[in-house]
Amino acid sequence: MTSERFPLPQPKGWFFAAYSDDLATGESKPLTYFGEDMVIFRTESGQVRILEAYCPHMGAHLGHGIHEHTGKGGAVQGETIVCPFHGWRFNGDGVCEEVPYATNMPPRVKDQQCLQSWPVQEKNQIIWFWYHPRGAAPEYDVIDIPDAAADNPDWGTALRYHQRIRTHIQDMAENGADPAHSQYVHGTMDVPVPEDSGFEGHRRSAILPSKMPTPRGVIDGCIEFHNNGPGQSWVRFSGICDTLQQACVTPVNDEYVDVNFFFLQKRDESGDVPTGGVNAAICQNIVQQLREDTPIWEHKKYWQSPLLCDGDGPIAKFRKWYSQFYEGYSEQQRPEYTQGFLRRAS
Repeated sequence: MTSERFPLPQPKGWFFAAYSDDLATGESKPLTYFGEDMVIFRTESGQVRILEAYCPHMGAHLGHGIHEHTGKGGAVQGETIVCPFHGWRFNGDGVCEEVPYATNMPPRVKDQQCLQSWPVQEKNQIIWFWYHPRGAAPEYDVIDIPDAAADNPDWGTALRYHQRIRTHIQDMAENGADPAHSQYVHGTMDVPVPEDSGFEGHRRSAILPSKMPTPRGVIDGCIEFHNNGPGQSWVRFSGICDTLQQACVTPVNDEYVDVNFFFLQKRDESGDVPTGGVNAAICQNIVQQLREDTPIWEHKKYWQSPLLCDGDGPIAKFRKWYSQFYEGYSEQQRPEYTQGFLRRAS
């Protein structure tokens, strides 16, 4: 399905599911992404698994427990999650390992995958899952960011921010190829011009020089954007205060996305991340820009072939790169780019 405002399918790729430290060993939680009700759980060996939520037996949700687990997720035993309704136990591959009161395992259950499972990778203090509309295997991996590792002694968490927005993930991402909007939506003094940008396979990067006003005058800074598919994105800010932002957007359904910003900054000599001042201002400014963009995203309509001018950014190039993440997206659906303008379909 696609929404009326955004006639686009959902892309395949690696997407944010949860922060690593939000899921303890033996804990489970319900999730809803891509219109699918899921359950995420961490086994007793520490592995994270994600399954479809509803038990194939009588339909109970595995992410909502009872008794001592009331108000929490379903019970986790060893490497399995337990259905709260009848005690059926499922491993991380969606195979039922035990029906505790059955003499014989039902033929349709024995050694069969009964629940859909999603591939999981845990990197950069985040739990990622692979989404593909047909359930195909991952085509690439989540990229390790050494500065974002939990045991990195030089970087610490500055801020986490979450917001749910009524839009499509591609429409949000297009802001990165649209520097002209910065002047009118965010009040920047001039339109930033990328020094270097590249599209290579499922990866994209861009470098933007920036002028950063401070009480001591304007300081030359730099903003580096990186994408690994549509779901993993990170930005480095340098000049005033080194900041690493993991900008994670996951579709909830065809109408909404969840946005999770994870900011990391350099520790000082005491081993702490400075609070307040410039450090806090950088994070707050980025969050403020998201809030300024939100009314635009929530009320705009996506044009397959917008009218562009020569002052716009590489929007057509970005859309062509992004289209690879839509399964079955045909060449005919791609806008035609000619002489700096997109030509509307006749």
